[in-house]
Amino acid sequence: MAQLKVTQKRGHVGLKQNQRETLRTLGLKRINDVVVKEDRPEIRGMVQTVRHLVTVEEVD
Repeated sequence: MAQLKVTQKRGHVGLKQNQRETLRTLGLKRINDVVVKEDRPEIRGMVQTVRHLVTVEEVD
């Protein structure tokens, strides 16, 4: 199954609570943190919530 490489590009200061929690749930703690997650609808939804803070690449 494909995987998503998610990189945090902006900080969480001044964001709404749900966006901060979404970053934490994805495993992102600071700028330039990178996590690799399985490509599932739940993960895609979380990435969509914080799309202005992260970059996403598909990885095999």
